[in-house]
Amino acid sequence: MTDQTRTDPRLSAAAERQMQAWARSSEIAERETRSTRGILRTDDAHHRHVAKKTYLTISRETGAGAVAVANVVGERLGWKVYDKNLVDLIAERYNLPRMMLDLVDETQSSWVYEALGTWMDRAVIPHQKYVRHVKSMVRSLAKQGPGIFIGRGVQYCLPAELSMCVHLVAPLKVRVERIAQTEGLSIGEAKRAVQDRDRGRREFVERYFHRSLDDISQFHLVLNTEQLGIQGTAEHILAEMGQG
Repeated sequence: MTDQTRTDPRLSAAAERQMQAWARSSEIAERETRSTRGILRTDDAHHRHVAKKTYLTISRETGAGAVAVANVVGERLGWKVYDKNLVDLIAERYNLPRMMLDLVDETQSSWVYEALGTWMDRAVIPHQKYVRHVKSMVRSLAKQGPGIFIGRGVQYCLPAELSMCVHLVAPLKVRVERIAQTEGLSIGEAKRAVQDRDRGRREFVERYFHRSLDDISQFHLVLNTEQLGIQGTAEHILAEMGQG
């Protein structure tokens, strides 16, 4: 009877299903643990090869501290950081007014241009043309050597096999407080600014790159800067690039 129990295929199948369920629950628990520590790896298999990357792209929520993180990583690696200075370079190369480029940059919702473009100075370039300039400038800069690129859909402009893509997040309250402090705004003003800029960035990516920032599978890492801090976030990125 005991031998029959041991060899009963139904019991063996049930035991196997239990083991599979246990494995799945353990994987989920481990994923949740990593996430609560401020780190979410979205592709562990691909993750082992990020040391070969020569470009770092940082997508971010407004107020998540992307520039500060990028500067720490850039200083450690000796890589140039491109953020608003990317827009400066576009203005210089194409002989365009810098102020006009701000009107079509990523943080501006498309309705701003559509509502005002009918009567604004003709020097304002269409969004589509601006995006073409961004792509061209990014590729040109990439040919000059390794670099760190912040926002503006740059992760879609560079070769995926050479780029490490990171998305930085933080709780809304923390981000609002950071913007209020750095820009001298009231909490109410800062909250509106954060929400408007986040909406503009989402629209920019969805409209011109046909992707969603909610799709975390496109990033190697999603890091919570409130939990990790600026320095800690930079250290995690460096470690994943084999530079920790």
